Amino acid sequence: FDRLRFIAEEAELGEHREAILAVTIPERPGSFRKFCAQIGARSVTEFNYRIADSSEAHIFVGVEVHGSEETARIVRNLRRHGLTTLDLSDNELAKWHVRHMVGGRAPRAAGETLSARDELLYRFEFPERPGALMRFLSSMRSDWNISLFHYRNHGADYGRVLVGMQVPSREMKQFRQFLENLGYPYAEETRNPAYRLFLV
Repeated sequence: FDRLRFIAEEAELGEHREAILAVTIPERPGSFRKFCAQIGARSVTEFNYRIADSSEAHIFVGVEVHGSEETARIVRNLRRHGLTTLDLSDNELAKWHVRHMVGGRAPRAAGETLSARDELLYRFEFPERPGALMRFLSSMRSDWNISLFHYRNHGADYGRVLVGMQVPSREMKQFRQFLENLGYPYAEETRNPAYRLFLV
């Protein structure tokens, strides 16, 4: 099955059915949702991000397209909206290595990691259909910051998504309500030793 996934990914990139983009957005709550609105109804095939800077967020995103002309239109539209965008669709380093290495630990700030400030880590199963990500983003409070996001489409009926969110402890009741109202299967991973060792 891994071999079939490799062949499918090669075909998508070779036939220009997937655009691989590096986009810089403001590091503030709501920026991710605004970015997704610019992508529109297109299927997002991959999204990798980890908080690293207090002013800018660098995201690695894959988008299903119908040729290189559509990729160029997406890039122009993002740039027109003030987002620095780099097309990495033909970049071998990005396709085979960087996409798996985006992220890492949160940076240290004021003597502690940013992730130690109210970060919660959750695994979700998103339905593989247009609008599932936007539903997630629109359902969460606009002042909760997404500090980590990892997703890759593997052709299943649902997508495995890892999300880090900075939620003040006094707002846990609202956060639990958000999880229940969302209706997506989830599991908390905040105390997972792999997270504590490699991502905090």
